[in-house]
Amino acid sequence: QSQVVESGGGLVQPGGSLRLSCAASGFTLDYYAIGWFRQVPGKEREGVSCISSSGGSTHYVDSVKGRFTISRDNAKNTVYLQMNSLKPEDTAVYYCAAHDLGYCSGYALREYDYWGQGTQVTVSS
Repeated sequence: QSQVVESGGGLVQPGGSLRLSCAASGFTLDYYAIGWFRQVPGKEREGVSCISSSGGSTHYVDSVKGRFTISRDNAKNTVYLQMNSLKPEDTAVYYCAAHDLGYCSGYALREYDYWGQGTQVTVSS
């Protein structure tokens, strides 16, 4: 069964850092763009960052620019989201998703083929 699995979430104080991982099983990520999304209860899932299949192109929404860094290691079939200078408003369940077009074309949920179950990130003192 093809799926992606997120890990690395947890509780961190404001200003702290976390690194999320998105690992694929059952398929290779090499040809997929990967998006990171987040969702808080009562709100729609929103895109956070995206990386193209080659890693040569990345995108960040304004709220995380300069604080989050997306990267990938295709040899390990894994994509990462390094989150620094975390704020309480970053608290959410974070999801990764694979997009078979291979390039970042926005964050329309229906365009992503494989979704993980999410990992909780809580930023609180």
